[in-house]
Amino acid sequence: MTARAIAIISALVCALLCDSAGLAAESAVTEHVLAATVEQEVVASDLRIGGDDKQTRFVVDLNRKIDFAAFTLADPYRVVVDLPQVNFKLPAKAGTQSRGLIKAFRYGLIMQGGSRIVLDAKGPVRIEKAFVLDAAEGQPARLVLDLAAIDRAAFMRNISLQTRPAHNTGAKPSEPSVKADGDARPLIVVDPGHGGIDNGTKGSGGELEKDIVLAFSQALREKLESGGKYRVAMTRVDDSFIQLSERVRFARTRGAALFISVHADALPRKEGLAEGATVYTLSETASDAEAARLAEAENKADVIAGVDLTAEPNDVANILVDLAQRETKTFSMQFARTVVDEFKSAARMHKHPLKSAGFKVLTAPDVPSVLIELGYMSTKDDLKQLNSPVWRARTAQAVVKAVEAFFTPRVAGAGGGRR
Repeated sequence: MTARAIAIISALVCALLCDSAGLAAESAVTEHVLAATVEQEVVASDLRIGGDDKQTRFVVDLNRKIDFAAFTLADPYRVVVDLPQVNFKLPAKAGTQSRGLIKAFRYGLIMQGGSRIVLDAKGPVRIEKAFVLDAAEGQPARLVLDLAAIDRAAFMRNISLQTRPAHNTGAKPSEPSVKADGDARPLIVVDPGHGGIDNGTKGSGGELEKDIVLAFSQALREKLESGGKYRVAMTRVDDSFIQLSERVRFARTRGAALFISVHADALPRKEGLAEGATVYTLSETASDAEAARLAEAENKADVIAGVDLTAEPNDVANILVDLAQRETKTFSMQFARTVVDEFKSAARMHKHPLKSAGFKVLTAPDVPSVLIELGYMSTKDDLKQLNSPVWRARTAQAVVKAVEAFFTPRVAGAGGGRR
């Protein structure tokens, strides 16, 4: 490069720096903030379990040292570890291994800014040590839990003495409040099941129910909103854990005209195969043994995250009282039948497609509610459909048609709104 070229480039650089001093300063601040944000992300990259039925050590590798809280819960025996928000980059089968006092564990987001690990213990245990080591000598930071076997009496005494974390254990729905602003259009709440630490069922290829139902719910929302006749809100719009009671409250406080909870079922291999979509309404008595099994499994979703289901708020605690309102039950059943009718031309149906059971997520006394099981992730053909964008769009459109049929007489006669 010639001396003249170097001089020209130097002059241009100088002019650029002089004219953009403010911008450069602002850019420097932005880069500093972004760097700090990146630095603050917590990543869990690996884990190890060692020990026997008397003493077990649980270790998680982290990119930096963090604060955390650990406590135990009974019936079933669990050790709960609350953490800041963590990006879990663990091996695919992490959580399924059983060793020592730990038979399995789960992990995930439970709220924006907060994650959780739940260890399923084989019996009553005591947390002997719980600490985090700084990264040193080429080793990552490590979260360490040392567990020891104890008897139930000692376990229950420890629970009564331990201090629980003060923050709320369940995330609030991430959807912002919906303001009607005089908008008379009916509000439909779409509830993608599971999320965060609660994966739901799992397909043979590792597919997670929480991801499949979120994708379907997003497609349903887009189709409902595209017609301009309805307002739509979702109980979760990302991979967040939402307590069952919060999902109910979300719909009620917004004056929802309809609540649609979306799930995908699975059967243990020993119970054989089942296929097709099913639509559920709430009932004190399950319509059959399969419905009872499913309701029990779904209602235990909060237990997976270490939440005590006995602490339900008064407005949803007593299913029988809440569901005494015949009008809501009648409208729920009416909509469920309409969904089944529309599904017949769009999706494979279960041999008994209309069922009822005691799902906690359907307990709003004044909001017609249904739970749609899109299919069985344990069945090859159903799982293939659940993963298909074409099937998803077609089936979501069937739900839209059912919504249209449900609301048409009310919208025509009352200008929108509930009943």
